Amino acid sequence: MINMELLKIKKLSKSFDNKKILDDINLSISKGKIIGLLGKNGAGKTTLIKLINDLLTPDSGEILFKGKTIGVYSKEHISYLPERTYLDKSMKISEVINYFSEFYNDFNKERAYKLLENLDLDLNSRIIKMSKGMQEKLQLILVMSRDADLYVLDEPLSGVDPATRDYILDTILSNFKEGASVIISTHLISDIERILDEVVFVDKGKIVLASSADELRKKEKSSIDDIFRRMFKC
Repeated sequence: MINMELLKIKKLSKSFDNKKILDDINLSISKGKIIGLLGKNGAGKTTLIKLINDLLTPDSGEILFKGKTIGVYSKEHISYLPERTYLDKSMKISEVINYFSEFYNDFNKERAYKLLENLDLDLNSRIIKMSKGMQEKLQLILVMSRDADLYVLDEPLSGVDPATRDYILDTILSNFKEGASVIISTHLISDIERILDEVVFVDKGKIVLASSADELRKKEKSSIDDIFRRMFKC
């Protein structure tokens, strides 16, 4: 039997200034799934995502990617969209595309050009001249143009208008590699619910629920958004 497990998190904890941000997290992510990492602001989602991307060191526990401890190998196969933009705004779009192409072996330049063309973006435009919404779209295009095994997107819908949210979701759905998985961290559950296969509820540094999205809806006879609001009295 083929092992379909992509990411395994075991007994993971992390504190800052003696405040526990993540407390004994256990989670398994399989291949070919879109997973919603759902929680209110401050629940610990971004800390968990940074640990998955080897940007923080856990106090205890471990994270395995395809059976290997995260590090150089995992970074070659995980495509990460941080909550805040990291692009050098003085660069032209064409320069950023070339930079990503040189840095990542799995970067699909043709896909990036096609997505940019769909937005009618001039490759010679400088990022600083683009609207915030367009900068968000460019960053998403760069992330989704990698042929990664796991895409980890931290609050990709935050701070953008509803039309841009629709574009972001459609771009995610249309461009991740077949057999890959996508983790989307968000507190905007109603916007993202339609594309989710699985949901993970995070609250006060703990995973309080992990389930198939369809099974949870059937069991509770409610939308994921309504279930979340009931559980956390939003």
